[in-house]
Formats: sequence, structure tokens, C-alpha cells
Amino acid sequence: MISGNRRIVVIGREQWDRVIRRRIRPYHAGFYAMYSSVFGGIVKDPALMLVPIDDHMVHRGDGVFEVFKCVDGAIYNLDAHLTRLRHSASALALAPPCGWDGLRRIVIAAVRAGGRRDCNIHLFVSRGPGGFTVNPYESEGCQVYVAVVRARPPFMAEHPEGAAVLSSSIPPKPAEWARIKSCNYLPNVLMKKEAVERGADFVAGFDERGCLTEGASENMGIVTRAGDLVFPRLERILAGTTMLRVIALARRLKGGLLRDVGFGDIRRTEIRRAAEMIIVGTSVQVAAVRSFDGRPVGSGVPGPVSIRLNRLLEQEMRENRKLRTPVF
Repeated sequence: MISGNRRIVVIGREQWDRVIRRRIRPYHAGFYAMYSSVFGGIVKDPALMLVPIDDHMVHRGDGVFEVFKCVDGAIYNLDAHLTRLRHSASALALAPPCGWDGLRRIVIAAVRAGGRRDCNIHLFVSRGPGGFTVNPYESEGCQVYVAVVRARPPFMAEHPEGAAVLSSSIPPKPAEWARIKSCNYLPNVLMKKEAVERGADFVAGFDERGCLTEGASENMGIVTRAGDLVFPRLERILAGTTMLRVIALARRLKGGLLRDVGFGDIRRTEIRRAAEMIIVGTSVQVAAVRSFDGRPVGSGVPGPVSIRLNRLLEQEMRENRKLRTPVF
């Protein structure tokens, strides 16, 4: 850190190793491994987990990404994440230099190198380095980065009382961008910043018609008092991989806890009248909402649908062999 009148030095290669060692922080203990196509391999030293500053992903947000989990030694729902990544990449004319089959092998190798049976994987396909203008054609070629890091406990494990949600003031993304998981996440960052500063667990976005969109990095839905599980229409939201799996699992509850499962417009009035509101995502899994805009949702405690869906999802992540890609 530079302070006062301390001289700013020029660091050469001979000083680099000593300087980079000072960069290590306690949170780096949760950084297990990183693959970089720029360097052509995997590193396990957090000090070496670096991305070139001239990669257009860094200075223009020109890249796409996915986040998924390794659960008890196997990656959960990998095919769905790679399919969505390919869709996002094609929209920006990006392609991994290793090819899509090679990308799968790299992900598995990086997780294995990390040595943890439970972890999160952050996978990026970037425009690549080559300069600092907005012109994507100055890049020397697309790159791939895979970061394997500590998995946080799902939301309900740390907050069994459920989540407090507020309406967000951040405008939603245009439809064509909402459906792409790009590295230009500034609206999402501002939503999370808003939640933290306002003392909420999450904030919920609403479009110009007053209909629910999504959270900063989560999908949201409601259970009506008639027993319908409803998520927002896919035209204005990212098709969350966890949301789609939760919908598939929820269909098992039809004729019991649920009458129907589907998509539709959800306005604030529907949320206030709902029996339950739920949040779903890779990290959060399935979370119950106890309050929305300061008012209790349903009875103000986690409801039977959210509790049941969370259990079903947890069971599927550990037992559904069709959706588990073994690593260890």
C-alpha cells in the first residue's frame, strides 16, 4: 500500500517473487486451483492465480461465465452449465481455444487438482488479451480460466429463519442481455450492493410493467395460496440451471403440496398474497423468504414447499447419477 511520501518503486523480475508473496491474504486459503489457457496449465498457489489486465474480459466485461458445484466428489449438472455457457458464448462470438469437449476435460482436471470433494467452480471464456480499446478484434484469441474455490454453505444452513427481501431500485437488463450470462455484471453488483446497504438478504428486480424479474444472482418465484409454484417468464430473466431443476423436482409434488408448476407474470400484489416466496440458485440452493418489503410472506416462516424442494435438491445433487460427473 502506498501512503504519505513513500517512494513508488519500479518492480523488476528479480523482485517479483518476493512482492507476490506479500499479496497472499487469509481468504486465499479457499482458492484451491486455477487453470489458465494463457499459461497453459493449472496452478495451486493463489499468488499465481492471475488474469492479464489487457484481457478484454477485465477492462470491457467481454466474456461469459458459469458457476457450478462439485458435491461429494462429482460435479452437479455440468452438462446444463456447459450448454448455457455455449449459448452465451455464441451470442458474443466467443469459443474456447480448447474446443467444447476439451473444456469439459479441463474443468474436471482443475477440480481434481484442487483436491476437494466439495467446492465451487467458476468457469470463464474471455475475448482474450491484446490491447485496451473496445475493439474485440485486437484480441489475440479467446481464453479460458477455471477457478476452483471453497463452497459456501447454502443460505438456509446459516439462516434457517428464511430471507428478508426488498424491491430493488436497479433497472432490469434488456431482454436480450438478461438471457446471456456475460461478465458485464454491473447491474447485478449494484443490486447486491443495494441489498447489503439496506440490510436485506436479497433484493428482487422488477421490470417496467411491475413484474418480478430476478435477484442479483438468483431466480425467485412464489407459491400461490391455490398451490401453484410460479416463476417469472423466461423472456426477461436468465434461465437458471437450478431453477429448471427445481421446477422438474416440483412436478413430483403436484397433487400434494402443489396444484401446478409453471411461469407467469408476478407482481408485488401477488407476492404479498402468496403462501410462500422462494429463492433458488447454485449457491443459495432453495431458500425460503420470510418477508418482502418489510411484510411477512405467508406465515412469516419457511413454508412446506420450500422446505421440501430444498431437501429434494440436496438429495438429487448427491444421488442423481445422470446429473453427476465423477471427479474423484
